[in-house]
Amino acid sequence: MADNIKKILELNDIKASAPCRIDLGGTLDIKTFYYPLRHFMPCTFNIALDLRTHVKLLPFEAKKVKITSHGFENAEFYLDKAPFDHPLGLMFAIASYFLTGGGVHIVIESSSPPKSGLGGSSAAAIALVAAFSKLLNHTGEAEISKKDTAILSHAIEESVAGVPCGLQDQLAAAYGGVNAWYWKAGLTESIFEKKQIYNEKESKDLEKRILIAYCGIPHESKDVNSKWVKQFLAGKNRNLWIEIAQCTNSFIEALSRYDFQMGASIMNKETRIRRKMTPEVLDGVGVKLVDSAVKNRCGARFTGAGGGGCIWALGEENNITELKTEWENIVKKNENASILNTKIDLKGVL
Repeated sequence: MADNIKKILELNDIKASAPCRIDLGGTLDIKTFYYPLRHFMPCTFNIALDLRTHVKLLPFEAKKVKITSHGFENAEFYLDKAPFDHPLGLMFAIASYFLTGGGVHIVIESSSPPKSGLGGSSAAAIALVAAFSKLLNHTGEAEISKKDTAILSHAIEESVAGVPCGLQDQLAAAYGGVNAWYWKAGLTESIFEKKQIYNEKESKDLEKRILIAYCGIPHESKDVNSKWVKQFLAGKNRNLWIEIAQCTNSFIEALSRYDFQMGASIMNKETRIRRKMTPEVLDGVGVKLVDSAVKNRCGARFTGAGGGGCIWALGEENNITELKTEWENIVKKNENASILNTKIDLKGVL
């Protein structure tokens, strides 16, 4: 099998890519939350972005796996000794799922800033699962569907993360587009229901009404998420999570009606609730960006679990245009911060 894989990699260009995302209503995609909150229709909204993560598979020394990824030191291990608690442990875990004999060099290139709260690690995982699926397709195995790619990637990530993980990042990376995801807690139904909010033409129009800034400070989602999980398990802030579920449903309804002003108002309410529970979801730059958005009649929210990373805004086109000027003045005063030039990705994993 190892010799066969080496020959395939020498003769074929095996690569895949997947988009990252911006979101609202995250954390509700974690089982810890959506099972007890099932009566309140827990859901998450996200938009896939064309800041894609690319993965390529190259032949390598037998029994070993090497990973090269910008922002990380090169890592090389015998497959049966690869550490899953390594900064690139998720990628080694995925390689271990698909391989028995190693012999692969994984090259990862991301278009999004590192640890930016855009779901980049999950996008990399989706792209890597897709790349291995293409590799094994050359051995006669069927390629994995988008749905199964998302479910498998999430299962492996949760198994090595040490904390509960949500599913929205993997779904955005797999499917692309502008979607609402409804989390199901029944015994026989699928664990999620997908609702497309906008088609291609409508998504192009939405691009004029959103703005994304990177605060320049990397985030660690598990820090804030772990606090939310611990609070929830202890019975704290349950009423606030019900409000967040209601906000997300109302936000989705507002966008479905193209009521961006209402959507912005709901977005700001959801952000205020999260800041009440955990003020550290916004750093100093994030506070300035959010305050600027509110002043300009736009909505603003941190991406993912916050604590650094990115802020995204929603509003009417003229308000977003004015906000962009203010945000540019804010980010230029902060090292590494920037406005992200991106579009909505409609393709998902490729």
